[in-house]
Amino acid sequence: MKNYLFRSARLGFRAWTAADLPEFAKMNADIEVMEHFPSPLTEEETAAFLRRLQAHQEKYGYCYFATEILESGEFIGFIGLAYQDYESAYTPAVDIGWRLKKAAWGQGFATEGAKKCLEFAFEELEIEQLIAVCTLDNQKSEQVMKKIGLQKLGEFKHPKLKDYAAYEDCLCYGGSGK
Repeated sequence: MKNYLFRSARLGFRAWTAADLPEFAKMNADIEVMEHFPSPLTEEETAAFLRRLQAHQEKYGYCYFATEILESGEFIGFIGLAYQDYESAYTPAVDIGWRLKKAAWGQGFATEGAKKCLEFAFEELEIEQLIAVCTLDNQKSEQVMKKIGLQKLGEFKHPKLKDYAAYEDCLCYGGSGK
């Protein structure tokens, strides 16, 4: 039995390990998975991202969790939470986010996992409010934001994407545990 931090009906959420790197790197190198980001990630960039996720978990007690299908133990990507302090009208705030490999798309995993992460954030971590962000044309992520009950707060230019005009314009949704 895996050491999951918590579970939804079909998914397990856990801390990252070095053994996740090959599958995580493969997912982050996929052009379709990374369609709404400036570029796919190299294995070295993914390794650095994995280390940042581990450090975030250590510091805050949460991160974008490694996510698996409970029935098979298959790694499908991440769903979870991250503290964001970049300069915007909506931050600093805790962000809920997800990235899944293509084989996991269209099965409701992002919505199911995000709902469980909201519950974890509000009930276990006692986070009062959180946000979710996506590029203007990322309709699939925006649909998940709506399905999990977040409300549109507005649009903004993401400061971390200022060098990437095609990705800079973003949507922000938000919600609270109250």
